[in-house]
Amino acid sequence: MGLFGKLFEKENCAFCGKELGVFGKKKLEDGVMCGKCQEKLSPWFTERKQSTIAEIQEQLDYREANKEKVAAFRTTRAFGSYTKILLDEDNRKFMVTSARNLEEANPDVLDFSDVTGCTIDIDEDKTEIMRETESGEEVSYVPARFEYSYDFTVIINVRNPYFDEISFKLNGSSIEIETRGSIPARPENNQDYREYVAMGEEIKDALLNARQQVREEAAAAAAPKAAVTCPYCGATTTPDASGCCEYCGGAVNA
Repeated sequence: MGLFGKLFEKENCAFCGKELGVFGKKKLEDGVMCGKCQEKLSPWFTERKQSTIAEIQEQLDYREANKEKVAAFRTTRAFGSYTKILLDEDNRKFMVTSARNLEEANPDVLDFSDVTGCTIDIDEDKTEIMRETESGEEVSYVPARFEYSYDFTVIINVRNPYFDEISFKLNGSSIEIETRGSIPARPENNQDYREYVAMGEEIKDALLNARQQVREEAAAAAAPKAAVTCPYCGATTTPDASGCCEYCGGAVNA
């Protein structure tokens, strides 16, 4: 079979067995998958072409198990306007999604402790505004006019077997500011700009503070317990997790 014939050779999805033509193939390192199976992968996963069938199957199993976490998720706080960060503070978990139907979208549910960092990137783009002469030529205004546009991206670094970054735009459309001549853009004077800056900082603080709280509690739990004298029974005791005497049950650390 020549190269042309090989290109159009039909193959089967490695996961559901569907026969695929040339336009339905999603390449893997050692096989192919169909678009429907690909949709089951995490939206933050970007290494499909470099992954083996076995590695993709592991992720599909992980994504199937994630459905139970989504069903158990109870939102206590939400941040963002288009794509949202949802927190389940009682179970110390979060998800990032723009979906209305969470069970259908199956967004990845992560632990607060999975967060390794969070930054807010503000991208500025500058374009000169031109005017058209009677002859149809585009020329500069005098003084020159410029349009600045701003976009806000949240970048969350995480520990996960299938992705290490969650990146999404906060704003649905760019914030645009027009200036003339040498006057610099003053985006901080724009209300929409200020709102997105505040929103980004709120998201960053919420995630990093939640992560820090989990780490401090883990460190406290792992620290060696000091022996104390129980005021009720007089025994030298190491208080249990509830701060009670191991012998009489009295509240030593009340």
